[in-house]
Formats: sequence, C-alpha cells, structure tokens
Amino acid sequence: MAAFPDVSLRLLRYFAALGTELNYRRTAEKLYITQPALSGSIQQLERILGERLFDRDTRSVALTAVGQEWLPHVEKALAEVDAALETAAKLVDHAHVRIGYLIGTGADLLFQLLDGVDNALPGLTIETVEHDFTDPTAGLLAGAVDLALLRPPVDVPDIAMQVVAKESWVACLPRTHRLADRTELHIGELLDEPIVVAPKTAGGWREYWYAADARGGVAPTIAAEAATYEAEVTLVSRGVGVSFTTSSLARLYDRPGVRFVPIVDRPISYTSIAWRRQHLTHSATRLVEYMLGRLPLIDAD
Repeated sequence: MAAFPDVSLRLLRYFAALGTELNYRRTAEKLYITQPALSGSIQQLERILGERLFDRDTRSVALTAVGQEWLPHVEKALAEVDAALETAAKLVDHAHVRIGYLIGTGADLLFQLLDGVDNALPGLTIETVEHDFTDPTAGLLAGAVDLALLRPPVDVPDIAMQVVAKESWVACLPRTHRLADRTELHIGELLDEPIVVAPKTAGGWREYWYAADARGGVAPTIAAEAATYEAEVTLVSRGVGVSFTTSSLARLYDRPGVRFVPIVDRPISYTSIAWRRQHLTHSATRLVEYMLGRLPLIDAD
C-alpha cells in the first residue's frame, strides 16, 4: 500500500473545503487564506499523491473521478481526527487560557469581549498578550496562545474564526500630502505612492495591506517598514510615505501630522476571534462561547 507521509491535516482540510465548495474564491474566503495559497496547497497535495484531484479552467472547478471518490474518505477521517482532538483537549485542561491580540485591535474590543468574565467563568485565569505586525496571527501560528483577536487574512493550519467587527479601509497620509484634504479616495489614486508596510515576516498579511491584489503584479514602492501602528503613523507624519489601515485607527492613532481619508473601493476589513481546532481546550471553548455572546455575530460579506 502506498504511503504519503507528507500529507498534512491542513492539506486535507483544504481539499475537503474546495471539494465541497468547488470555487476557489469562496473557499479561500471561508478558510481566511488567499486564493494563491489555496491553489498552491492543492497543487502540493496533487504532487504528493501523483494524481489530479480537480479539473479546472478559467470558469469552473470540478472533482476528478479520483477526487470525487476520495472526498468522503477524507471528510470521515477529518471528522474522526477532530473528535479525537476535542477529547484530548477536554482531558488536558488547565483552566488557563492565553489570548493573543494584534496591536490596535485589543484596546476597546477585547475589553468588551471579556467584560464580566470573572463572574461568568469563575476559576478561569486569562492571560492577554499583545503582538505586533511581525506576527499577524497574534501567536496562534506558533502555538503561543489558545485564542487570538486578529485581522484576517492569515495562513494558519486548521484555523476557525468568528467575525466580531468590520471596518472600512482608510489611507493614512502626511498632512501636507496633495490628497490630504480629500473627503474620499480610490485605491488607484494611491498605488504609485511610496508606502509604509509591515515587516516581511507578516507574509501575505503584509501584501494584503499594501493592496497587492489591486496592483496588477507591479511591486509597490516600499518607503519603510513598521511593526506597530505607532511607528507607522510616525513615519507617515514625517512624510516618508503613506499607509493603508482601518477606520478605527483614525480614532486611536490620530496625530497632528497625519490625515486619514476613506478609501471607498476596498473590501471590508474584518476583526475575528480565531483558534486552532486541534488545540482548543475545554476552558478555551467556554471562553469563546462567552466572548461570542458579548457581541452580535457578524457574517463575512
């Protein structure tokens, strides 16, 4: 019998998701990853197996005969793995939950999510850890936290998310910039501007926030890197470059030397509570349920 030691749970989950949805864009959105990341993972799985799993062209995606026959076996195996990991999480539960949050997301939202938790879940200890742009997963990828408050997209195996807030994009401009007095902007007006970006370790999250999808394959002019919003806004105020961020940052990081102008043609930015299915303890599950009960649930558009 053939052995495939390099097949990870992540690849199997991606295959099962695409095999059900049969649409790369919708599947990538549900997995909170980019379409190139999903496509590359499926191709990697096909190389490992030595067999095509999908027939695809510019207009449609369909399972091959092999893919169609294999899909129910993969779904059954994943369900059994999830059940085993859930049991393990309940057995190994220390009533201590670590929450990572991406800088700029935890100031008021995390307070709302955790307000009253000491009375609702007595005996549970909670540790919160702030992470900068060098790790947009807020410790989730490294396993340093149980839960994370972050802004997708992030590429984390076996991730589950629930959206808790959504915002629009804004441009952060030097106050003396030629566009600073505008009431709104389109992304195409900003693509030639030198831009302040996250560090390279941010990966696809960095590309998302310099609007790589709108650039037609043309690399941005990177003026500087910043690992925090404070550093980013300071660089912009000095005239080093512009940056793209979210509407809440206009309130939290407003400075005399900058101007925040809405970008009207960018997709909604989401803030989500995220966790890795195979690492969620019973205490963390109870905390997720409590946190989600604090705010109205928001569906991704």
